[in-house]
Amino acid sequence: MKLNERGLLVVLSGPSGVGKGTVRKALFQMPEQNFTYSVSMTTRNKRPGEIDGVDYYFVTKEEFQKRIKENKFLEHAEFVGNYYGTPLDKVEERLQEGKEVILEIEVEGALQVRDKVKDAVLIFLVPPCKEALYNRLKSRGTESPEVIEERIKKANREFKLAYKYDYIVVNDEVVNAADRIMAIIRAEHAKTERSIHKYMKLIEGE
Repeated sequence: MKLNERGLLVVLSGPSGVGKGTVRKALFQMPEQNFTYSVSMTTRNKRPGEIDGVDYYFVTKEEFQKRIKENKFLEHAEFVGNYYGTPLDKVEERLQEGKEVILEIEVEGALQVRDKVKDAVLIFLVPPCKEALYNRLKSRGTESPEVIEERIKKANREFKLAYKYDYIVVNDEVVNAADRIMAIIRAEHAKTERSIHKYMKLIEGE
């Protein structure tokens, strides 16, 4: 029996190249999970094969900027001339349904969520060592040496922000990292501050 019926907002974050997407996919393949992935909103053009509402919510810059002014994003950022953000209303709907909402976002966005949602569970994914991250960034083969160097510098800055997160999980093996995150989610549901209300009703016989 789960005393906390509201879903958890779980933010999976960490430096570029640490394997956030891979770990998130492994989480969604685990048995007896109740996860939903938060679809981001963007102003960039739809690519071939992408579906509105599945890959992204595609909107105009005017619509996006209007939503920023109305405080309708959990977090947002501009990247290469386009906006990206997490719609607040969609996340809240899923949490009310009792689903665990997984956000897979950059460190900058995660810290915005920290300011807006105090009970969000922030997980900082790290490599077993810095060299593992550097090697992964270099082995992608999709970016120039200059871009890779910038990503490495950014990662080094982000490593120093780990203290702002609730948990640090080492991505040594993808399945192990996913297991650790599942254990965190179960423990968070059992926290007194999340479950005391229903517990009091239970022992009072209501």
